[in-house]
Amino acid sequence: MNKTTFINKEKNRYDWFLIDANSATLGRLSSEISRILLGKNNSHYNPSQNIQQGVIVINAEKVSVTGKKETDKFYYRHSGTPGGLTIETFRELQDRIPSRIIEKSVKGMLPKGSLGRELFTKLKIYKGPVHPHTSQNPKKININ
Repeated sequence: MNKTTFINKEKNRYDWFLIDANSATLGRLSSEISRILLGKNNSHYNPSQNIQQGVIVINAEKVSVTGKKETDKFYYRHSGTPGGLTIETFRELQDRIPSRIIEKSVKGMLPKGSLGRELFTKLKIYKGPVHPHTSQNPKKININ
């Protein structure tokens, strides 16, 4: 008989992983990030449980997409007022806020509900190679 094991959570004890987005493909990068946040790389994985793993992404402005998505992929946002729809292409959003591209992609891959919102708070994305999380001693992961 299979039994579900629950791990004892230490207060604020997260395992952190560092991912360099330099020349990484957006979809492959996002699926790997969501897999780590969900804890599927851990032997104690349980779909209803937070495994307490965080991800730090650096060089967010260097993420790439395949095909003609740089010009044909659109990001929509609405201010809530009549006529308040703003449409941006991938290239325009990458020039303005490069971390938003990865955030939207990963958020769509996480579970909807309170667990997904809690997991999303442990995703830290930075433009450039410098990040303020050196004290967490993140483990570097290579994405091919």
